[in-house]
Amino acid sequence: MSERDARTGSLSGLTEAEAKEFHRVFMGSFILFTLIAIVAHILVWMWRPWLPGPGGYAELQDGIQMASLTASAFFG
Repeated sequence: MSERDARTGSLSGLTEAEAKEFHRVFMGSFILFTLIAIVAHILVWMWRPWLPGPGGYAELQDGIQMASLTASAFFG
């Protein structure tokens, strides 16, 4: 009966110890997800920048054509 009384004071129905444990797991998962997202964004930025250089997007197109020629020479 005392366990039931401890649960009635919370909107979630968790005891304080359960809520702290859930918070610890949630924060760990959130931080891990955020770190993975940051690394993914950095890798995508290195692969293909979101903002064009001084030559505009045409400069990026030249780089893509050069990469495709290099790949076809290497693999073809």
